[in-house]
Amino acid sequence: MRTRSVTALLAAVLTALLLVPATPAAAHNSLQEATPARDARLTAAPTQVTLRFLQRLNPSFTTITVSDAGQRKVPTSAPAVDGVTGTVTIDEPLGNGTYTVAYRVVSSDGHPVQGSYRFTVADPAAPAPSASASAAAPASTGADTTAGAGSASGGPSAVDEPDASGPRAGDDGPPVALLAGGAVAGLLVVAGIALLVARRARARRTDH
Repeated sequence: MRTRSVTALLAAVLTALLLVPATPAAAHNSLQEATPARDARLTAAPTQVTLRFLQRLNPSFTTITVSDAGQRKVPTSAPAVDGVTGTVTIDEPLGNGTYTVAYRVVSSDGHPVQGSYRFTVADPAAPAPSASASAAAPASTGADTTAGAGSASGGPSAVDEPDASGPRAGDDGPPVALLAGGAVAGLLVVAGIALLVARRARARRTDH
């Protein structure tokens, strides 16, 4: 009975150690919801942009920008952070045209994550965009990361988030290596304990 209890305990410890390295892979932040939405076509210009993420945001490391078709930044307020949500207020009315929202946030494991998406304002009552602005509009890249989002905040290279989905594979950094090393060391310790217990059990059976 005692041997079975020790075996069950060792199995539980091994299971916990094997699950530890998987934690950082799921720690990256990601965009869950956006207002205006990705690829939205609006008949009235928005006055705010609100982004909701998977994890809580750090106000000191949250950047949200809005750019027009000519890649000129639209004046906005600083991001107002409330838990997992970041909001910027647009300081001037938006004319008809395509706009890009770019963001850069930090995951709970310290990895910066950035991405972007576009929406279009098509207000029938507003004047059409000028020909020069239309000619300057870059080709649509969907949710490709803009250069402005990366350079505005500086710091380490960010993990691009092309489709507001979860983190990409291959983004493991030093924390993963440390945890993996700790897991291996823990497995060796557990294996040593199991061997010692088995030897003692055999010795007791031999004595009797």
